[in-house]
Amino acid sequence: MKKNKKQDAAAQRTVIQPSEVAVPVAGLTSEVEFATAAPAGADALVVAVTKGEEDLELPGTALLDAAATREVFDALTAVGATGKAEEITKLPAPSKADASYLVAVGLGDAEDLAEDTVRRAAGTAARAVKGADTVVTTLGDFGLGAAVEGFILGGYTHRGVRSAEAGEGEGPAAKVVFLDSASTGAKGKNAKEAQAVVDKARIIATETAFARNLVNTTSNFLYPESYADALVAKAGKLGLAVEVLDENELEAQGFGGILAVGKGSQRPPRLVRLTWEPKKLKKNAKSVALVGKGITFDTGGISLKPGNGMWDMISDMGGSAAVAATVFAAAQLELPIKVTATLPLAENMPSGSATRPGDVIVHYGGLTSEVLNTDAEGRLVLADAIARASEDNPDYLIETATLTGAQIVALGNRTAGVMGTDEFRDRVSELGREVGENAWAMPLLAEHDEDIKSKTADIRNIHIGRDGGMEFAGTYLSQFVGEGIEWVHIDVAGPSWNGSGARGYTVPRSTGVPTRTMIATLEDIAAQA
Repeated sequence: MKKNKKQDAAAQRTVIQPSEVAVPVAGLTSEVEFATAAPAGADALVVAVTKGEEDLELPGTALLDAAATREVFDALTAVGATGKAEEITKLPAPSKADASYLVAVGLGDAEDLAEDTVRRAAGTAARAVKGADTVVTTLGDFGLGAAVEGFILGGYTHRGVRSAEAGEGEGPAAKVVFLDSASTGAKGKNAKEAQAVVDKARIIATETAFARNLVNTTSNFLYPESYADALVAKAGKLGLAVEVLDENELEAQGFGGILAVGKGSQRPPRLVRLTWEPKKLKKNAKSVALVGKGITFDTGGISLKPGNGMWDMISDMGGSAAVAATVFAAAQLELPIKVTATLPLAENMPSGSATRPGDVIVHYGGLTSEVLNTDAEGRLVLADAIARASEDNPDYLIETATLTGAQIVALGNRTAGVMGTDEFRDRVSELGREVGENAWAMPLLAEHDEDIKSKTADIRNIHIGRDGGMEFAGTYLSQFVGEGIEWVHIDVAGPSWNGSGARGYTVPRSTGVPTRTMIATLEDIAAQA
């Protein structure tokens, strides 16, 4: 990277130009590893405590012998630790421990311990050990995969674009070593099984962090062309098949929705397709289409959004980021199914060439749509992508988007709305809740079948009333799903972005939701083959 140095009266500093910054700008995460023996000279030890019926409980851990356990328990009791979920208590390390300090993290009631409780506790603990070189923990005793995911995601730090390097304590712990008490000192099966759990959790969490990176990168660095280039580069490393359509090819093939949204910007749209397929695919293996909304910045177009808060509209490509991360995870996990991601990428800007309210567009496949509101642009690009994905005749189609404010009104900022074919919709919702990405099944409303009709086209892109806006968007998208395909639409307008403080393994700004839900769904489909 070239450096442009300017002399200041006090000191020299590096001035980084936008063209010099790699796309995407990456966040910082901890390296994780599994060990059957604790390394020497750790900065911190992390142990779990629970809330008993009357008092704090300190479960046995391979990090502490009997005397050290008593020493730590007495110290925790003295400072009033209770063991409630995600409570953090820092202490000097026991006198005989080869570490600088100890962190006790609460898991709550030991009799009611859920996997996501461990994940949240690990995420909270990760922020308590920021800046450490080496952390050793037995939190994995209560759920090894969940603990790994929690540490990686909870410690994730995105600094943005800065001239200075990260300061001491600003980034996550450099390395977290998971010492699983059940496998400590073991050779062979137990240790191998534990290592496999760590490896899988690392892939899932790292790809969720990749989705966060994409969303957190500002739109002057990440726009349709550069976004496509970043995906192509990563796909090449993982051996995925890639197809990219530029604006000329989109025009030639009739992708009217993507073009309608993207034509107001000087940065033209793209359609990216990424395919993972095992070399030896069983005859009865299922195929899955993934589709994600990729609006790299959303001004609302001619139907301009209010200026206050518009800077967060870098988040409007969260669905595509999660989909890209999911197909990359499928490749690394070597799932025995074919997965194809179709990602429509566009920037929604107002200009003399932008689509106007009232315009009629022709979607891929021929269906026409009256655009009453250019800020309901996500469904326009998704419609084209769903129609194209349906041509592959997949068994399942999973689509996700930061689509409607109505989702937030109905379900809040932390729960996704899931619509689609009944059985598949309910299963995806359940899987989301199981992995800690709250999701709730929502109906497609029969009255919207009539409301969606237009006087000047086949359908219209918004519902005139204020009722059922999330479901109306789902009805719109349903018009483009191929016959006989099990499908879901996951609206993550709220859950994909955290505008408040950190909680558990959820950090501010991009959350990566619903990456882990979709990975779990792919695993569930693969298990049925």
